[in-house]
Amino acid sequence: MPTLVVEPHSIDFERPGTTHYQVQFHLDGAWGYSLVPLTIINGTLGGTLLHPPNGVLVFGGTHGNEYEGQIAVKRLCCDLDPASLHGRVILMPQLSESACRANQRVSPFDHVNMNRAFPGQPQGSLSSRIAHFVSTQIFPLGRVVIDVHSGGREGAFPLCTSFHTIPDRAQAAEIETVARLFDTPFLFIYASTMGSGLLTNHAEALGKISIGGEFGSGETADPVGIRHAYEGIRNVLRHYQLLPEPVQNIRPLGSPPPRLVSATELSAYVPCPRDGVWEPLVDLGAPVAAGDLLGRLHDFSDHAEAPLEICANRAGYLLMTHRSARPLKGQTLYVIAEETTL
Repeated sequence: MPTLVVEPHSIDFERPGTTHYQVQFHLDGAWGYSLVPLTIINGTLGGTLLHPPNGVLVFGGTHGNEYEGQIAVKRLCCDLDPASLHGRVILMPQLSESACRANQRVSPFDHVNMNRAFPGQPQGSLSSRIAHFVSTQIFPLGRVVIDVHSGGREGAFPLCTSFHTIPDRAQAAEIETVARLFDTPFLFIYASTMGSGLLTNHAEALGKISIGGEFGSGETADPVGIRHAYEGIRNVLRHYQLLPEPVQNIRPLGSPPPRLVSATELSAYVPCPRDGVWEPLVDLGAPVAAGDLLGRLHDFSDHAEAPLEICANRAGYLLMTHRSARPLKGQTLYVIAEETTL
């Protein structure tokens, strides 16, 4: 059983081998705690505890209704053998534990999206205090930060790793290299201005090699997405020589190389013009031309009325559509990303 931790300063981050914790964060307005899972693995390969500079920090369950990351990271908590590992790996499979138990995007206790809570505050709400713990206690212990997402009930994406444009060219090039280790069909450079308080934004600002990714959607547990998340994280450990074995292909041999695409301006994130029933007509990841018909938005208050046709605002690849058939006015309906170079 994991060790319960009331005070984060009592966590032994240096203990050799694997240690499982549940970190207690008191609830807002209720008696009790959110018990956030934390696994620390300090490799003992060769019989000596080593801490190379490339410690790897991995998060799943930043959004509670996204399951591929939760499963992949939990599996790693059990599967990684410290006797076969150099250095340190820290795994948090359910970062927003209360949202994960509630099967919803945000915590039911403070209604905060954990991926908008960084860097957090020590005296803030539940999500803010967890974010502050990660920012102050976890981020200093690693150089590589991986935040595994999927679309939940809001968005559907083709399998992709994702990151932002940043001014430091060396940091940006290394981030792209790490993103390619997940062997996804797309590498997606997205707009950091879509939200404030992102985990990856804060990690980037601290100089970390920080990536995210979309490995499924629809509150399911997609086996392909889980495999890419799990093996991709292992590839990161291989790349930085925490695991002394070669990087492995995840897709079948002969698959085309990942396609680097970009949607860094807010105009690429097209809002739904009205409430309705969404009928998508284009497959995720498909190439489109400006003006191509992407789908129809139906209004059943008058079933004799023709649907509103939604056409592509530019050429590129369809990198996101609304997952649910019932988008609300103002929610992002689709994103078209353009092929690019870093």
